[in-house]
Amino acid sequence: MALSDLVSVERNEEGIAAVLGILKLQLDERFQTGQAIREQHAHTTTYIPTQAPDGVAFCETTEEVQAVVRACAAHHVPVIAFGVGTSLEGHVNAPGGGISVDLSRMNRILAVNAEDLDCRIEPGVTREQLNQYLRDTGLFFPIDPGANATLGGMAATRASGTNAVRYGTMRENVLSLTAVMADGEAVTTGKRARKSSAGYDLTRLLVGSEGTLGIITELTLKLQGIPQAISGGVCPFPTLEAASRAVIQTIQMGIPVARIELVNALQMRAMKAYSKLDYPESPCLFLEFHGSDAGVAEQAETFGMIAEENGGGPFLWTTVAEERTKLWKARHDAYWASLTLRPGAKGLSTDVCVPISRLAECVAATEADIAEMGLIAPIVGHAGDGNFHVLALMNPNDAGEVALVERFVARLNVRAIAMEGTCTGEHGIGQGKAGFLRAEHGRGVDVMRQIKHALDPLNIMNPGKILPASANPPH
Repeated sequence: MALSDLVSVERNEEGIAAVLGILKLQLDERFQTGQAIREQHAHTTTYIPTQAPDGVAFCETTEEVQAVVRACAAHHVPVIAFGVGTSLEGHVNAPGGGISVDLSRMNRILAVNAEDLDCRIEPGVTREQLNQYLRDTGLFFPIDPGANATLGGMAATRASGTNAVRYGTMRENVLSLTAVMADGEAVTTGKRARKSSAGYDLTRLLVGSEGTLGIITELTLKLQGIPQAISGGVCPFPTLEAASRAVIQTIQMGIPVARIELVNALQMRAMKAYSKLDYPESPCLFLEFHGSDAGVAEQAETFGMIAEENGGGPFLWTTVAEERTKLWKARHDAYWASLTLRPGAKGLSTDVCVPISRLAECVAATEADIAEMGLIAPIVGHAGDGNFHVLALMNPNDAGEVALVERFVARLNVRAIAMEGTCTGEHGIGQGKAGFLRAEHGRGVDVMRQIKHALDPLNIMNPGKILPASANPPH
């Protein structure tokens, strides 16, 4: 299904005009309507067209977010939360116009409870900012999607990343949150206790809701102790299937790997050129182990034996921090490296996740599709949890190319769902994947529609996202 078939939100011109006047009086210079800044707040790093809001409100407190939402509710105007705009599926677009609530100035670290391994922060705090602040405490926040995203945005999209195989996703690492709901009231979903059986799990409902149910204005997060020792390295394989089998065996043996990243030969070629790496131009696994000095050495040696059994190796690993930093910087720069494979092209970044036992099969079938369709589309993956990404390069002004890439993505999504997986392991649904939600959840989409309608009856909270357009009730 083409993107143009997915999203249609009617503009409320009279209401928008009223809200623009109200917010200009309330926020003065912190409310902006210039074209450049509006387009920036609909920016997407994929091919989805920009749909700009009508104004941008730079809020600094929960109370200011409440005031914006109340004004929008009173006039039936859409309101879209914005962190730093690193999402990939059109989450921050404004298909019906409205107000973008920029939370980047709500960036205070409110409390760190080192004894309890948790902290309380505002949503505009970024992942790197938090870890820099925590450095002297011996603690760190482990979720690492690559981009220096805001933690509010990471919670809203249920982000994960390279460390998810060991530390989980945002779902497992948010203890509680405060959110401004569609009526402008603020709700806090829990306490600092590590578990609770009290009532509905509102935290998990809002984590991953992509701003369609409420705007997150505060979070309480789990923290981890910085490991005594860390080892990491790169291991080449003759084929992507062999590398995938090594991943499966590593997980099944219970090796507590912290990161195990899959890179195909084309991606490795791009990374070698872009990041000046000296590794074979073949499918590779990037790995990292956390623990004691003896533990990380034992884990690395055990993996080396698994790799050898699958025709891979040698596994070149190190405990030197500078060498590991260079390695993971190259992995995080994979997106930009990929763009050099076709200068001037734009990338459609997509991801799926399948049960770990189906990973090799799904990756092999995906590579066959890429070859059949004649695409340039490197593959990387958080392989330890069955999640992998494909960046299909194309000319967004060529309708034929766009249609071809959309067919490729559709085939990939359908395959992952058929393998009892998901059409998105971490990018989220947004606009780009709304057409596949019913194939994955069936009648569950109708339950989602009921929840959305109950909590947001006017459909003002980031409308046109997650649910197919027909699932958004009229107001």
